[in-house]
Amino acid sequence: MSEILLTTLNARYAHASFGLRYLVANMGELRDRTSIIEFDINQQTRDMLETILAMSPRIVGIGVYIWNITQSTQLIADLKRLRPDIIVIAGGPEISYETDEQELTKLVNYVITGEADLAFAQLCQQLLANEKPLIKIIAAPLPQMEQLALPYDEYDQRDIEHRVVYVEASRGCPFKCEFCLSSLDIPVRNAPLDAFLDAMAKLIARGLRQFKFVDRTFNLNLSIGKRILSFFLDQLTRVPDLFLHFEMIPDRLPEALRDLIKQFPPGSLQFEVGIQTFDEEVMALISRRQDNAKLEENLRFLREETGVHVHADLIVGLPGEDVESFGRGFDRLVAMQPQEIQVGMLKRLRGTPIVRHDAAWEMKYSPAPPYEILANKLLNFAQIQRMRRFAKYWDIVANSGNFVKTAPLIWELDATASPFQSFARFSDWLYERIGKQHGIALTNLTEYLFRYLTEEVRADANEVAQVIYEDYQRTGRSDVPPFLRPHLPVELRTVDRRKIAAPKRQAKHMA
Repeated sequence: MSEILLTTLNARYAHASFGLRYLVANMGELRDRTSIIEFDINQQTRDMLETILAMSPRIVGIGVYIWNITQSTQLIADLKRLRPDIIVIAGGPEISYETDEQELTKLVNYVITGEADLAFAQLCQQLLANEKPLIKIIAAPLPQMEQLALPYDEYDQRDIEHRVVYVEASRGCPFKCEFCLSSLDIPVRNAPLDAFLDAMAKLIARGLRQFKFVDRTFNLNLSIGKRILSFFLDQLTRVPDLFLHFEMIPDRLPEALRDLIKQFPPGSLQFEVGIQTFDEEVMALISRRQDNAKLEENLRFLREETGVHVHADLIVGLPGEDVESFGRGFDRLVAMQPQEIQVGMLKRLRGTPIVRHDAAWEMKYSPAPPYEILANKLLNFAQIQRMRRFAKYWDIVANSGNFVKTAPLIWELDATASPFQSFARFSDWLYERIGKQHGIALTNLTEYLFRYLTEEVRADANEVAQVIYEDYQRTGRSDVPPFLRPHLPVELRTVDRRKIAAPKRQAKHMA
């Protein structure tokens, strides 16, 4: 039983809420009166409600995000019907902007906008002392990182062994890309580095092996980036199976960082590289600063001289970007050979200044989360749908790690088209035959790839079968699919599967 209950609905069980752990770590004298209960968006509302009521809290704080706003609204509505006396406080990115317009705002007692690490505890102290604030929507003052207690002791052993553990050495972003919430988060603030690295050492000692950094600009500060990389490089001499995920600025990679990155063993580093667009005019429209030539140089360095797993992002639907412009950027990125290219659809996140283009570029978004683009001046709805299918099929074929050698055949064997055009043809062909984007069995997808390459591209069936079967075995399977059997010699039915110390999807790319 706790007087104060902190909760949220994670996107899936494997995600551990970083925000809740920051809140509870900074509760001060109220820490022993506070508990965390986490749910996920696939659970039934009534089951979550039963768990909350069994705790008999006086105050419930709920973290609200784009992926859980719908379910959170229903949960709080039902909680208030049953127990209107419970004080409900909402916070998080989704409720921090356009707050007055949201149904959840009407249901809860208070909303804390912005970073609530300290403001939540202060509000709870007032409420428990029967001092009710006069305003419902409370704007949290921006805390400095040295004011905050670090949250890493709040991860329990179950989190360390079974869930994604998030860490951060900084908050904020110096850039002003209009589609991104981080553009509103200025200035960049760094955590006290000695205390942060001590906390990382404790997590490693407790058994944590995968660290997901949520910093928007890991490589912004050279001295800090060097110390963090040097720390983990030293740890790798004792704990060789560490895996680190960083987001990086794509056009900033000085020699001092390059020298350190080259020392990491293959599969121990993943860099998420937000490129979004290569079109200079589009970049100017959305206030994005990016040196494309330097970006390309850095990505080629990462792929040719290091063992880093590179995950690069592009966005469909930006104002000023048509299918041809996106395709040229996609082809340019494919030539740099990142292991994954994430094709995302533009979202109108609450509070972001991307809305200033709505009239000029006829931007139309879905009003329901995640607020994805439906059409604009250059892309009609049918084209957006086609690109959405392209993105999904690219993810399950090229990004999944299941078809590392097969996927490039789609464009390498098609001399009449670019990689973008070739994969778009495959995407159209596949959708005509299966009519869906989800729930495609791996064996069925493998057979469709074989059919497309042999029937449409007219590649040699024996050569295609050998490549596909090598990929098929990489997924851990030892059977021979019937459609491949006539085209395979017996000696090709085994492949080398080296162990890579990385998450399963990344390990398939690195093997």
